[in-house]
Amino acid sequence: MRFLRVIVIIGVLLGALFVGVDRWAAGYAENRMADRIQARQGLAGSAEVEIRGFPFLTQALSHDLERVDLRLRGVDVAAEGRKTRLAELDASFHDVKLNGDYSGGTAERAEGTGLITYADLTAASQTGATLSYGGAPGKVKVTAGVEVLGKTLTRSVVSTVTLEDAGDGKGGKIVRVHADEVPGEGIPGVEKLVRKKTDFDRDLDGGLPSGLRLSALTSDEAGVHLSLAGTDVVLAGS
Repeated sequence: MRFLRVIVIIGVLLGALFVGVDRWAAGYAENRMADRIQARQGLAGSAEVEIRGFPFLTQALSHDLERVDLRLRGVDVAAEGRKTRLAELDASFHDVKLNGDYSGGTAERAEGTGLITYADLTAASQTGATLSYGGAPGKVKVTAGVEVLGKTLTRSVVSTVTLEDAGDGKGGKIVRVHADEVPGEGIPGVEKLVRKKTDFDRDLDGGLPSGLRLSALTSDEAGVHLSLAGTDVVLAGS
């Protein structure tokens, strides 16, 4: 009985040791992957990675991770020379095939969500317009000042924010803000001047991890919420 008790104790200790080593290795890999993602994407914000599944070591040896979760906070997505800040970007990468040198991997599929606050959307407009919630899903309020006959007129319009085809032949999408109606007040050219300030497009696909695309969006009091999805998504690289 004493011998069996000793065997059980040794087994428990070895099991605990294995779990400890496995969790340490997973934590190290998560930190390294987060650093590589930040470097590869040129991210200024924070990145957190969590590798799902147990044990991690057997997954690593087979170069096949079951699932990797990514959390980005306060990151700038650059496309067409313009930056748009994402307050949040959360994504899950499934069936990640690791590179031979473990520098990164490619996910068979991925999905996620993102958030652009109205403050960041205001900065992205680059026209001096101020954006806020438009009172209904998919609506934003845009306020801008325009010069007419030497006077500055401030106008607020309710705009629809939509996801449109980028027309690049690659299936890309752009975020479009377009005023539903602009009060012209009978002054020639006012509507055109206001739309020049309030209407704009932004390409975000080009700044996301390769293979991850915008699939839907809506808005509420917090900002514009993005849905993302893709296949053969590059998670990180050397």
